[in-house]
Amino acid sequence: MTAKSLLTALLPLVSDLSRELPEGERYRRLLEAMRALLPCDAAALLRIDGEWLVPLAVDGLSTDTLGRRFKISEHPRFEALLSSPGPTRFAADSELPDPYDGLVDGLHDHLEVHDCMGCPLFIDERPWGLLTLDALDPQSFEPIELDALQAFASLAAATVNAAERIERLANRAEHEHQRAEVYRQASGQQNREMIGQSKAHKRLVEEIDLVGGSDLTVLITGETGVGKELVAQAIHASSARADKPIISLNCAALPDTLVESELFGHVRGAFTGATSDRRGKFELANGGTLFLDEVGELSLTVQAKLLRVLQSGQLQRLGSDKEHQVDVRLIAATNRDLAEEVRSGRYRADFYHRLSVYPLLVPALRERGRDVLLLSGYFLEQNRSRMGLNSLRLNSDAQAALLAYDWPGNVRELEHLIGRSALKALGQCKERPKILSLSAADLDLPNGSVEVLAQPPTVAAPALVSGDLREATDSYQRHLISACLERHHNNWASAARELGLDRANLGRMAKRLGMK
Repeated sequence: MTAKSLLTALLPLVSDLSRELPEGERYRRLLEAMRALLPCDAAALLRIDGEWLVPLAVDGLSTDTLGRRFKISEHPRFEALLSSPGPTRFAADSELPDPYDGLVDGLHDHLEVHDCMGCPLFIDERPWGLLTLDALDPQSFEPIELDALQAFASLAAATVNAAERIERLANRAEHEHQRAEVYRQASGQQNREMIGQSKAHKRLVEEIDLVGGSDLTVLITGETGVGKELVAQAIHASSARADKPIISLNCAALPDTLVESELFGHVRGAFTGATSDRRGKFELANGGTLFLDEVGELSLTVQAKLLRVLQSGQLQRLGSDKEHQVDVRLIAATNRDLAEEVRSGRYRADFYHRLSVYPLLVPALRERGRDVLLLSGYFLEQNRSRMGLNSLRLNSDAQAALLAYDWPGNVRELEHLIGRSALKALGQCKERPKILSLSAADLDLPNGSVEVLAQPPTVAAPALVSGDLREATDSYQRHLISACLERHHNNWASAARELGLDRANLGRMAKRLGMK
């Protein structure tokens, strides 16, 4: 490699340092320049986030790689790269498993990476992340190219530093120090990360940043499984209350009497079983955020009591006349159309308007395009780790099937699908594979999903039973409720809505039928 070719590759990056570019575009150009300098089949830029490595940009790797989160302790090659002060090249016959095996884009076979090198990036003399290069040809890289990679890494660090400084300046007014500290403390809680690059996802993130800096009450709406609780956590994390607790309550999981006790607390003797004083969710969330999930399931009585607390900031524990003052930011979520509930008289108009100061709609997964592949990558890596595999990937036909499916259960359905498919595919292997690839057949998604979903759900008639009318009626009701619960993944509130019943009535009916 000549000094001229090195200069030719580095000059565009030097020029980019003085330009205002989106972070993603800046990193894409970085990898593009590196592959021009050091030809390879795949390259990646990864950032250290606690005990994880998070891909920021990839070139030549499958799209789902961007959604993966690599636990450093589970990947010895990453550990080796991070422990070295400079570039490292692994021998072609190295026995250390490669995290990218099977992930090189455009390949249908289970080809393993045979030539691999990488270099740590340091910002202010602290390890920040990694640059990695991979090739399928064992002789792609030469020892002399380690010096070129070191020179490139120095400029790459300057590129990353410039991008981060721009980000810090842009967010200085948004309590960046406080937010960073909260994310640092939660670095091990990877389930709180929001993953996506689609326009719909980016608009949602922009709205979260906007409303997060305020103290407005937020009503999060969207279909079941879209991640409304994740959005609530993100709003709290971007708020001035981020160093205070966020307390959650699923309003559909408890009967009315217990909902009041959970929200407002109780004193000893307030009801049977109240053996001591107990603070409610409002008091526990004092100074922070209270997240009420499935808020559409609250009874009119509880709505009235909640409205008083939201308006005055004062509450009384059950069985007590003493007032308690609380300072709580409320975030609520529902998959119901509350405006329609108000029109039909099943919801208080004043409470609805108090909740929906800032309505925030979470897009369905089918509206997020290729985000389904990024999210798949995240769930694939989780399952790869749990199952002790070297690599877990999607075949091209599996990717196409994921993109074509309509996702009625949204992200939650995708998470369950990946876990179930990986387990079934592994169970069909006679020997434990190094690389486990999931095909469209493994996913077992229905064909023509949009047309299937357009048809109303049908319930097969139960077998005829002998006996009286009451017995036959009970049998049919059991069958109908079971089928409805299966469609709604055992969500009793959703099943009750489909059946046109109050949730409490459905519960009592199920108990009478011996289903609970």
